[in-house]
Amino acid sequence: MSSNIRQLFIKYVSANILGMIGLSCYILADTFFIARGVGADGLTALNLTIPVYSLIHGTGLMIGMGGATRFSITKSTTVFTQALYFLCMAAALFVAAGIFLPGYLAGLLGADSATFGYTATYLRIILCFSPMFLTNNLVLCFVRTDGGPHLAMAGMIIGSLSNIVLDYILVFPMQMGMLGAAIATGLAPIISLLILSSHFYKKHNTFKLVSCRPEFRMIKDIVSLGSASLITEISSGVVILVFNVIILRLTGNLGVAAYGIVVNIALVVTSVFTGISQGIQPILSQSYGRGEKDNIKKLLKYGICLALGISIVVYGLSFVFAQPMADVFNRDMNPELSSMAVTGLRIYFTSFFFAGLNIIIAIYFSSVDKPQKAFLLSMLRGIVVIIPVAFIMSALWGMTGVWMSLTVSEAIVFGISMKGDCPF
Repeated sequence: MSSNIRQLFIKYVSANILGMIGLSCYILADTFFIARGVGADGLTALNLTIPVYSLIHGTGLMIGMGGATRFSITKSTTVFTQALYFLCMAAALFVAAGIFLPGYLAGLLGADSATFGYTATYLRIILCFSPMFLTNNLVLCFVRTDGGPHLAMAGMIIGSLSNIVLDYILVFPMQMGMLGAAIATGLAPIISLLILSSHFYKKHNTFKLVSCRPEFRMIKDIVSLGSASLITEISSGVVILVFNVIILRLTGNLGVAAYGIVVNIALVVTSVFTGISQGIQPILSQSYGRGEKDNIKKLLKYGICLALGISIVVYGLSFVFAQPMADVFNRDMNPELSSMAVTGLRIYFTSFFFAGLNIIIAIYFSSVDKPQKAFLLSMLRGIVVIIPVAFIMSALWGMTGVWMSLTVSEAIVFGISMKGDCPF
C-alpha cells in the first residue's frame, strides 16, 4: 500500500468529490426549481427547512462513517448489521416527527404566515422519506470502504440527476410546487440505492447482514467514531438556523431568501471538502490499522493541499461571477435581493480557506481512532464558536457582520486545532 498511496488518494478522493457534489445537488436543485417555480417565499421556506435536512443527512453519515471506520479497522462481520439496527431506531423518530410535528417544527424554525404552508409541506415529505436518506448514506459509506468508490460515486450522481429531472417534471409540467420538489428529493436516494445494491451480488463484497442481536456497546462505538461527520453536517444546519433568526430580525424574509441563495451554493462547495475527507477516511483507517504512519502523514498532506487549492479557485470564481450566480435564483430580478446575495457570496465564501482544513482535520482524528478530538473540533466549528460570533458580529455590523462571522469562527477553530497533535 505504501508504494501506491498517491494513486489510492486520487482514486478514492476524485470519486468521492464527484459523488458528494451530486449528493449536495439534492437541495441545490430544489433551490433552483423552487426559486423559479414558487418564488422568494418558497426559497425562504426551503432555507428554513435545511437544518432538518442537515440533521437527517448528518445522522446517516454518522452511522455510515462510524460503522465503515470500525469495519475498515476490524473487518468485523457484525458491524454492518449493528449499524442498520441503529439506523432503524433513528428512522422511526424522524418519520414520527414527519407525521405528527411538521407544523410545530415549521413554527420553531421561524416560518411566518407567508412561508408556513410551504415549510410544513417540505418538512413532512423529507422526514417521511428519511429512512431512504439514512439507508443511502449507510450503504454508500460501506460500499466505498469495501473497494467500491466508483460505484458509490455512480449511485450519488445518478440519484442527483434523477432529482433534477423529477424536480423539473413535478414543479413545472405537473405544477406541484413545493410538494413536488420535496417528493423529487425524497425519491432520489431510492434510485441511488438501486444502483448501490449491485455491490451485494459481487464476489469481493465483504459486508452483509448477519443474524445477531443489537449490541449497544457497538452502537455506542459507531456513534463515537461517526460523531465528527454528524457534527460537521449539523454545523451547517445550526449555522443556517442561527443566521435565519438573525437575518429575519435584521432584514426579514427577503434577507433569508438572499442567504438561501448564498448558503445553498456554499453547501455544494462544502460537499467537495466532505468528499475529500470521506475519500481519505478508508485509506487512513486501513493505514492506521496496519501501523503505516508515513502513509497517514502523506494522506493528510495531500488532503490539506487539495482543500487549499480548491478554496482558492472557488473563491476567485465566486468573486468574479457573483452577480450571474445570484441572478440564476432571482426569478423576479429583485435588485435588493440580488445586491444582498452578491455581497454575501463575496464575503461568506472567504470561510472556505479555513472550513476545508477543519473538516479534513476532524475526519483525520476520527479515522485514526481519536473520536474525542474529532468530536471536540467538530463541536467547536458547529456550535461553540459560531453562535456567539454570529450574534456579536451581527450586532456590531449588521448584515456585513453576518456574512463575516463564519470566516472568523472557522479561523478561530483552525487556530485551536493547530495547538493539538495534528501531524503537519
